[in-house]
Amino acid sequence: MKTRRFAACLVVASLVAGACASTTFQSVWKSPDAKPLALAPGDKIVAMVISDQVSLRRSGEANLADVLDARGFKAVPAYMLIPDEEIQDEAKAKARIDASDAVAAVVLRPLGAETEVTTTTTGGYYGAPYYGGFWGGGYYARGWSTVYSTPPVTTTRTDVHVSIETLIYDLRANKLVWAARSKTTNPEDVEALVGELAQAVAAELRSEGLVGGK
Repeated sequence: MKTRRFAACLVVASLVAGACASTTFQSVWKSPDAKPLALAPGDKIVAMVISDQVSLRRSGEANLADVLDARGFKAVPAYMLIPDEEIQDEAKAKARIDASDAVAAVVLRPLGAETEVTTTTTGGYYGAPYYGGFWGGGYYARGWSTVYSTPPVTTTRTDVHVSIETLIYDLRANKLVWAARSKTTNPEDVEALVGELAQAVAAELRSEGLVGGK
């Protein structure tokens, strides 16, 4: 799915009334010989979003870098290292990142977004009944003399599910350390999506002992 479609779905998600974002992992992979990323003070992590939409890539990278910084790392958005016209040139991109002395990279790649519409039909409102006894002029005779079909009430809910691939590379060894595919439901915008995903990823990495940080 093209990134324009992905961005459009984020707009739809922002219009879903009362929706709360939630991120779940569909699959997670860790290198069998992965060791904790040893990051010294000042070590740089490249925050990269792979997208052919410049505005989405830049805002995503900036937000990802902010989230990583808030967790005690030193992150730099890829767009600050690699000019837009060179981003798809591997040799030039590598030279730029090597020159920055970055030791790791966190990569987010949008895989697509889908809109799910759920329609539910229920009976109308029914308050607590007030009747006397069951017999002798009570509910039985009244109930059968006033049979009423409650009109149905239909409600529609729209959810947007955004799928993201997250990759973490140790650039010193040119090695993939961790990867995951996640689904975030009803993100408000790019900032909220990246923040929600970064928190989920950070929790996974800490639980597996790959990183420290906050």
